[in-house]
Amino acid sequence: MGIDYGTKKVGIAFTDESGLMAFPHGVVPNSAKLLDVIIGLINDKRVGEIVIGHSLNKNGQPNAVHVAVEALMLDITLATGLPVHLEPEQFTTQAAIRLQGKTADTDASAAALILDGYLTKKK
Repeated sequence: MGIDYGTKKVGIAFTDESGLMAFPHGVVPNSAKLLDVIIGLINDKRVGEIVIGHSLNKNGQPNAVHVAVEALMLDITLATGLPVHLEPEQFTTQAAIRLQGKTADTDASAAALILDGYLTKKK
């Protein structure tokens, strides 16, 4: 499962059954119910690992969003026991816009790019 975390909305992506390709799934609001939504998707899709975009500033240092990402990682780990990995996310939203234009699913496409980056490194 790939996650593009944002302060207002969160993009979600999944791999194919072989774990070789990433596909956008959808965008969910970043609300008090976010963890419940993520856990529901993890259970529905039988997720084995989670990859979250590592939010860094232009100097490569963690930015303000990173604190929230770390909290989400901890919450997911405690709730599921699944491994959670960080993958650099710089410019994934801009890359998704270049590929498909700006749509309601841009953040899901960014999540797929984050997940694809992780899968590529893992090969």
